[in-house]
Amino acid sequence: KMTQQMRDLQLAQARKPPGPSSPNAAKRLYRNLSGKFRVNYTSFDEGSLVGRGEKEKLRKSYLFQSNAALFEAVELQDLDRVQEMLKHYSPEELDLNTPNSEGLLPLDIAIMTNNAPIARALLQAGAKESPHFVSLESRSLHLSTLVREAEQRVNELMAQVVNEAPNADCSEKEKQLKAWEWRFRLYKRMKAGFEHARVPDAPSSVHLSVASSTSLQVTFWEPLSVNSAVVTKYKVEWSCSPTFSPLLGEAVIDKLKDLHFTIQGLVSGTAYHVRVSAYNMKGWGPPQASTPPFAIPSNWREYDGRAPRRRGQAEALDHLLGQVKTVHQHCICHEPCKNQPQSRKHSVSKSLKHLFHPGSKFLKTLKRGLYLTAIFYKDDNILVTHEDQIPVVEIDDTYSCLLMQDFLWLTKVSCMWDEILWLRQCVTVSQSSCSCILQTRFKMLLAISQMQGLLGIQDLGQVFFEPIKDKQGNILIVTLKEVKTNQTFESVRWVPICKLQTSRKSVSSPEEPTALDMLLISVQDKMAYHQRSSHALSPGLYLGYLKLCSAVDQIRVLVPEQLPNILCHVKIRSNPNISREEWEWLQKMASVEEPVPTEAETDRSQNPLFQELQVAIKELMTLVNIPLQEAKDFRLYSQEVLDFGDQVSFLLLLPPSDDVCTAPGQNNPYTPRSGFLTLPLQIFELGEGR
Repeated sequence: KMTQQMRDLQLAQARKPPGPSSPNAAKRLYRNLSGKFRVNYTSFDEGSLVGRGEKEKLRKSYLFQSNAALFEAVELQDLDRVQEMLKHYSPEELDLNTPNSEGLLPLDIAIMTNNAPIARALLQAGAKESPHFVSLESRSLHLSTLVREAEQRVNELMAQVVNEAPNADCSEKEKQLKAWEWRFRLYKRMKAGFEHARVPDAPSSVHLSVASSTSLQVTFWEPLSVNSAVVTKYKVEWSCSPTFSPLLGEAVIDKLKDLHFTIQGLVSGTAYHVRVSAYNMKGWGPPQASTPPFAIPSNWREYDGRAPRRRGQAEALDHLLGQVKTVHQHCICHEPCKNQPQSRKHSVSKSLKHLFHPGSKFLKTLKRGLYLTAIFYKDDNILVTHEDQIPVVEIDDTYSCLLMQDFLWLTKVSCMWDEILWLRQCVTVSQSSCSCILQTRFKMLLAISQMQGLLGIQDLGQVFFEPIKDKQGNILIVTLKEVKTNQTFESVRWVPICKLQTSRKSVSSPEEPTALDMLLISVQDKMAYHQRSSHALSPGLYLGYLKLCSAVDQIRVLVPEQLPNILCHVKIRSNPNISREEWEWLQKMASVEEPVPTEAETDRSQNPLFQELQVAIKELMTLVNIPLQEAKDFRLYSQEVLDFGDQVSFLLLLPPSDDVCTAPGQNNPYTPRSGFLTLPLQIFELGEGR
């Protein structure tokens, strides 16, 4: 018998014994799973276990129980329990794709009982169909055998119950009879589900887009019909011929968490036709052709053969820095650091020891001057000195106002914390010019070196975009760094931020808060800004809005508070690539000064990019509080697409040329709603690359 063969195969491969055979057994397993079985077995006190062998035995016991409970939950069509188990156990722990003694997998039971929600949950977790069902005939024969054997077992037990006198054995036989009657009904329902199923319909929609100059992206949706069995995989086919003869390639997709596929290794400039078909236990359904019917791999740069803007720039800058270092490496001032180790924090402190007075330490109070503070935080804790003060060092006690150019220079220095000693020595050489600017910047480098030496770490993090100024004439430059590991520092310790704020309130003056008071009041906001400024956009094509405003000493750019390292934006689509065909259309639209003729309206409305841009522009104008009718004179920047890596790209929407940058005192009737801020342009440029 086929069932017996399946059992023999399972025994030969040391497969799992069958799970509980009745609903009551399943309920007992559920209760156990809710209690002692739904814990990590490694959480037990290892001292109470005899040895590794016993722990492994205990582990296997828990995994067996969870696997058996999963089978029972699927058989009882208990969706909530299935989802709970998939959440608490990995597929490996559940043995999700190991057949039971009947040769069935959980997914087999779900699809043959036509339970689509459970089947989809299993598929999302990585479940497969049994490999033993190589054909429709083998599946049908196996189900018939299961039904026949279950019916035979029911008849045997029924005869024993009727003929035997009431006793303990008879009571046990009655329990077995009920269990086999329940299993007999299950197998009949599975057999009926298989017999009434039909092949799936074609996918309801297949969208084709150009992913790059050598690839296409296919996105598809499951069939609309609910009468056929659950779809368990899809097949993507592509060809240069609309008849798909010859076929150039195909791919089977059985991971159904995301219904899309990227066809790689195609020839740029060649048209490819694509179609997708669905599969269930009855076989492959008819294919669905893509929309549009074909696509040509390309990229907007092919329009004029333009090279990427940033190609080779990083290498050129590294080469330039190397040349500068070579020129300075023979200076007398560099002799002490020629053989300095790079990676040991204690060597940093040792090499800096001669730079400071033996009594150099963090400051407790501020006097009139310029200071540097470093905020290191981890969750809700912050690093403070042993006197419960935020680490602060003095830059210049005679500096009563901070020039914006000096501050912006310091923000650029923050990109090369490891080179501070070398930079300080270079500035020392140049001090003969007696430039006030050089002297101030030398003091900044000296303060940074002092902070690094006292903390025992070189990377001080990111400079906050705005110094803190108080009425006493103090200016505080703030750096922020999030610590994600249990890192230790010298001369400092961790304390909760709330505790530090409470203790500071008791000694500060609410009428005239110092710069340190202002820092503690706003430290959570600064930490939130720092975290948001490092967030990355999800892959896709975006529409950005460029708006500048100028002041006496700087130009500022409008950005969203939630992503201050990116321009105000909305997402156009998930595919970041602009094809050559789309770029040609954008160039054509940019060159049209007169209204588009009526006969061209139909062509525009058929262009997917045009429709996507219409939606994105309306959304963006609403976001920045500009009436749509006022945007009629706005224009798309048509010189290039801004690429940020391979997965994010931007089209820019610009106001009229006279309104791109608002001058001081110029009236701007449309101000963005809350949730925006303006950053100095140089700060934004630094943050954009983080």
